[in-house]
Amino acid sequence: MDRFGPDLETERPPAAYLRMPHVERGMVVGLFGGSFNPPHEGHALVAEIAIRRLGLDQLWWMVTPGNPLKSKRHLKSLRERIILSEAIAKDPKIRVTAFEAELGVSYTAHTLKWVKLRNPHVHFVWIMGADSLAGFHRWQRWQEIAQTFPIAVIDRPGSTLSYLSSRMAKTFGFARVDEDDAAVLWKKKAPAWTFIHGPRSQLSSTAIRNGFLEK
Repeated sequence: MDRFGPDLETERPPAAYLRMPHVERGMVVGLFGGSFNPPHEGHALVAEIAIRRLGLDQLWWMVTPGNPLKSKRHLKSLRERIILSEAIAKDPKIRVTAFEAELGVSYTAHTLKWVKLRNPHVHFVWIMGADSLAGFHRWQRWQEIAQTFPIAVIDRPGSTLSYLSSRMAKTFGFARVDEDDAAVLWKKKAPAWTFIHGPRSQLSSTAIRNGFLEK
């Protein structure tokens, strides 16, 4: 069924995507945020690995209004990125959402603070690809993010050693959880993080955009 209805060409996403997904007390929920411009099978692989290795009840595929650290010049509309995300987010545990657009916030630290406030009886894990770990220290209030929820870093091509070399890894080296204990990461009090190895996709949004732009 088409969730977008007859107004497919309008820019505003359906209201359901602008609300925080429903959760139940005690659930374990992964938060996987990004501009997804465009989303691709590499993102789907990260989500799949996170769901399986972390024992998630849900994964929120959080399509953001835009990344403050990236140019918005070639940013597709929020609605289009949601549609594309729904097309590849096949696992029934995935909830594609864009609730950050309604919050009016631009930074992950603000979002996570709000999520925690609204859902005190839910266990959240922040999920990121290893390619984001190298520059994580440039995110606004990045140390606060690390101290809000446990973090699972999923391996990405060319970024396997980021768990050793990144500023975040060095700053919070004491809080690293063994990969074999990833399934209980949600039980750990932040700061706590783990690096999960697994299959890797060579796809990237940047490469896909460049390919589109060259045509």
